[in-house]
Amino acid sequence: MKNTLLVALSRSMALERQMDVVANNVANVNTNGFKASNSLFEEFMKTGAHEDNFSASDRRISFVQDRSTMNDFSQGANDRTGNPLDVAINGKGFLAVQTPGGERYTRDGGMQINAQGQLVTSSGYPVLGTGGPIVFQQTDRDIKISEDGTVTVREGTTTQVDAVRGKLKLVSFDNPQSLKREGSNLYSSGGAVAHNDTSSRVNQGFIEKSNVNAIAEMSRLMEISRIYQSVASMMQQQGDLRKSAIQSLADVPA
Repeated sequence: MKNTLLVALSRSMALERQMDVVANNVANVNTNGFKASNSLFEEFMKTGAHEDNFSASDRRISFVQDRSTMNDFSQGANDRTGNPLDVAINGKGFLAVQTPGGERYTRDGGMQINAQGQLVTSSGYPVLGTGGPIVFQQTDRDIKISEDGTVTVREGTTTQVDAVRGKLKLVSFDNPQSLKREGSNLYSSGGAVAHNDTSSRVNQGFIEKSNVNAIAEMSRLMEISRIYQSVASMMQQQGDLRKSAIQSLADVPA
């Protein structure tokens, strides 16, 4: 009975973690550039609960262990916004962002211009160009962002000459699974080396939507909930069986 309860407990803990991951996916269905997460589990073999006075060795018990989560970096759908400061990245690249904690990376291409004229994310962090933050002048107009990330404007009110304000810093990683999620839809490198990405392309006036499949994730939530209830019921039954056994053993005939 102890082994049954221990196995059920390990499954319950794994289900709780899986529920957190799926719920986070559902909560970010409408988050621009969000990438879904998937739970990774593995079998953990261990000798079961036993007394030490048996001559033969016990058969090992199979537990479930929550190993980690894997990020799904597949491309999300591109949604046309018409906003010249919105960009969708087609490829494996990330935008580089300057934060108080250092350089971070995002797929959220919804950008703005702050009071200082800097190109920033929706959270207010400067978007980095290959030469540092990209800064506009008050008289800049007709902002254009080419496929390679070059940012140009019409400078002044009368000139017809394009002026370059910078080039978006696009980076990619040999092992993107090393990236660590942070708040504000950002990733830290997690020890992975960022390389300049020349193969990804920028699509101005579009935004990449979340790649979460809402229907699939909601179905998974219900499935996890049913399994959790089933495991909880089994644990309750085992607890009742253990209680009944103790009571029966305590009934000493007169």
